[in-house]
Amino acid sequence: MFPAQVYVQRRKELKSRISSGVLLFLGNDESPMNYPANVYPFRQDSTFLYYWGLDVPGLAALIDVDGDREVVFGDDLSVEDIVWTGPQPRLAEWCEKIGVRESLPASRLTEEVRAAIRRGQRVHILPPYRPEHRLQLQDLLGVHPSRVQDYVSEDFIRAVVAQRSVKSPEEIEQIEAALEVTHEVHTRAMQLTRPGMFEFEVVGAMEGIALARSTRFCFPPIFSVHGETLHNPHHLNRIGAGDLLVCDCGVETPMHYASDITRTFPASGRFSERQKAVYEIVLRAQQRAIDAIRPGVPYRDIHLLAARTMAEGLRDLGLMKGDVEEAVQQGAHALFFPHGLGHMLGLDVHDMENLGEDYVGYDEEFRRSDQFGLAYLRMAKRLQPGYVLTVEPGIYFIPELIAQWKEKKRFTEFIDYSKVDEFADFGGVRIEDDVLVTEDGHRVLGKPIPKAVEEIEAAMVRR
Repeated sequence: MFPAQVYVQRRKELKSRISSGVLLFLGNDESPMNYPANVYPFRQDSTFLYYWGLDVPGLAALIDVDGDREVVFGDDLSVEDIVWTGPQPRLAEWCEKIGVRESLPASRLTEEVRAAIRRGQRVHILPPYRPEHRLQLQDLLGVHPSRVQDYVSEDFIRAVVAQRSVKSPEEIEQIEAALEVTHEVHTRAMQLTRPGMFEFEVVGAMEGIALARSTRFCFPPIFSVHGETLHNPHHLNRIGAGDLLVCDCGVETPMHYASDITRTFPASGRFSERQKAVYEIVLRAQQRAIDAIRPGVPYRDIHLLAARTMAEGLRDLGLMKGDVEEAVQQGAHALFFPHGLGHMLGLDVHDMENLGEDYVGYDEEFRRSDQFGLAYLRMAKRLQPGYVLTVEPGIYFIPELIAQWKEKKRFTEFIDYSKVDEFADFGGVRIEDDVLVTEDGHRVLGKPIPKAVEEIEAAMVRR
């Protein structure tokens, strides 16, 4: 938890952005895995954490903008609870730590919300992403489930996104703490991987490191010989001598700030010439993209710069042909690069995605494209100092997508399908780092993790 003044100031700024009404925050509760007493590891709602800092289940809060009132709702533990959990601070004690003077039992929340509605105040809510929150909001607001969405407030969403997008020094420190562990996780994966192992053997060692450092994965790790599957969650493959491994993972600190790093490396410890050729195209694209990061530059432009760089490299390999600018403009490169360059990072690994990607990564100046590939760009708008974002270009050979485009004769003026067919068993390459936009440029966060071909091969020398 940060000092109380951090949360006081965050709430003060939020109130300055909303003209009137009541802002309602629902914290998360525990979720059962298979019966009520056996629960998933608790994860607090990130916006609740940002403004209230309390990482315990069963809480809610509201800000009455008109009455300049802040209240946290929750219940103190009973003796029966303490038998199982041990003693915990009382709610009033928690509130002192975040600069809140008023706390009320959870049962009072409905009364307070209904009273605000009777007074004619607007109740602002954020988009609910848990089914239990939809049911709770139905009860709190006294409306049919189909009408809960009517209370989702664009003003509230935009205010939260504006604040959470710009990371403070203490937030950057937390992200770099996550990256310190992530460095160890990735380098250990490189050192441990050998042909003949199963993917889950490496993933188990990676997770052990995270847990031993009082962190945990912030999303299910991607560790696969099938790197062409962008979000491959499975770890059941046996690793072959000629395989490329895509390792995409991140951890979150005890305060829940996340990291997100991808490295691609050869199972054998040495890249083949073909693997090296594709890998270095992606690496060149990533470096050009990182070099272009500075305030005022649209991230969409940087995405397209990476796309052109990879299209140029693929043309040099004979897989693409024709005018690179035209190929990228029409979306032909998306056969190999079907996703966006990156996303915001913070308390969520895809920061604030629950509030709506179009609010986080787009604005009045930049609207989402409907072109395949470019449509998946999560972040397009102009960069500002304090933004933290991922830079993660990739080249993938997805057999099903290749077969579909080839059958439909898509972009035959830009793609040599006979050459592409030779790479059908290649897999994929992705390289990702986390970058802070500074006042005059950028800074790659965290201790460098082996990335150049020679660095990776040196890291994988069997000792």
